[in-house]
Amino acid sequence: MRIVIAEDSAILREGLAQLLAVRGHEVLAAVTDVPALFEAVLKEPPDVAIVDIRLPPSHTDEGLRAAVRLRREFPGTGVLIFSQYVETAFVAELLAGGSEGVGYLLKERVVQLDDFVDALHRVAAGGTALDPDVITQLFGRSRHREQVAELTPREREVLELMAQGRSNTAIAAAIRVSERAVEKHVTNIFTKFRLPPSDADHRRVLAVIRYLQN
Repeated sequence: MRIVIAEDSAILREGLAQLLAVRGHEVLAAVTDVPALFEAVLKEPPDVAIVDIRLPPSHTDEGLRAAVRLRREFPGTGVLIFSQYVETAFVAELLAGGSEGVGYLLKERVVQLDDFVDALHRVAAGGTALDPDVITQLFGRSRHREQVAELTPREREVLELMAQGRSNTAIAAAIRVSERAVEKHVTNIFTKFRLPPSDADHRRVLAVIRYLQN
């Protein structure tokens, strides 16, 4: 395989490059940031790019944004996200055009180099390699999004006011309905979010968290 690595940790970047080279793969470039990544890919498109999520300058989501762009501009190049973190919003965007040639592995879960190289082979060949934790969080995000979509416009309005910390009395005054009507809307929200009564959990807080996650 011809491989490009984008990783800001010098030890991990050089270690990966050496391990892959020893196994007979050609590491075209091992870079630290997004501009250098695209410069390398433009110069000689690899079979697969290994990209960390948090790259300079802000160390937030530069790598994921770069992966989405790579998928769009270089559809023949596989992209393997290799990170400590799961960022489901961009993973969904990464998979939006199909799962072919996409991978997402968590660094701490890779214990065998053979498994990592096998995942690289699958991604380079147009297959998929997703860590189980990534899949679990994606499904969870999808379920929450579907639950929010079930809400009526009025229930969404009530939930938005709940997210602002408003009481039922304040919500009733804001949308000009009775408190009893607000209570009914709140109950419907709990039902649609599958939040049963509980002495241990605060359902209003849980409902707001699910809303904000979407």
